[in-house]
Amino acid sequence: MDTEVKEAFVKSEHGNKQERYEAYQYILEATEHEVDWAYEVWDELLESLSHKDNHQRSRAAQYLSNLAGSDPDKRMIADFDKLWLVTRDEKFVTARHSLQSVWKVGMAGPEQREMVMRYMSDRFIDCTEEKNYTLIRSDIIQNMRHLYDRLEDEQIKNTAFDLIEQVEEPAYKKKYSAIEILWWTRWEIIVFLAYAAVIAILYVVYDLHWLRLPWTPIALIGTAVA
Repeated sequence: MDTEVKEAFVKSEHGNKQERYEAYQYILEATEHEVDWAYEVWDELLESLSHKDNHQRSRAAQYLSNLAGSDPDKRMIADFDKLWLVTRDEKFVTARHSLQSVWKVGMAGPEQREMVMRYMSDRFIDCTEEKNYTLIRSDIIQNMRHLYDRLEDEQIKNTAFDLIEQVEEPAYKKKYSAIEILWWTRWEIIVFLAYAAVIAILYVVYDLHWLRLPWTPIALIGTAVA
C-alpha cells in the first residue's frame, strides 16, 4: 500500500469533514478496480463495521464491498454476515448506504454472487416488518439490476421479476413492475424502435412500397400460430 492510500484511510477516520469526504471518494475510486493491499486493511475494516460512529460503519461497509473484488482468498464468504448486519443498522441512512453498495460483492465471483443474491432475495421477502421496507425493496431490485447490467445473467433478471411478482400491495407491485420492466428490457425496446424507424424511413422517404405486407395473410398466420 502506498503512502497516499494510507493517508486516505487515516483521513477517512480522523480528518476534518472535508478531508473525510475527499478521502472517502478517493478510496472508493481506488477500490473500483483490483488492488493488492486489500488484506492490509481488511481486519481493521471488519472491526469498523461495529464502530460507535455510524459514518465509520457506513464507510467500512462500502470499502469492504468494493474490496470484495480484491479478495483472492474469498474471505468475504466467511465475513459477509458482519457486512450484511450493517444493512440493518439502527441509523437508516447508514443501513441504506451499506445495502446500496453490497451488490459489488456479487461481482467478485460465482460463489459470492450466489450468496449476495440469496441474502437479498430473503431480505426482499422478509423485510415487510421493517421501517421503510419499500425503500429497502427498491434498493434490492436496483442492486440486482446493477449486477444484471454488468453480467447479463438472465437468472438475475428472472429472480428480480419473481420477487416483484410476490409483492402483495397493488400500488407498489405496479410501480416496481412498470419501472423495472422498462429498465430491464430497455435495449430490446431501443432495438425494436430503431428497426421500426428504419422500415418507416425506407417506406416513406425512399418509396420502397414492397415492404408493405397485406394484412389478410398476416392475420391468418397469427391466428394459426396463436
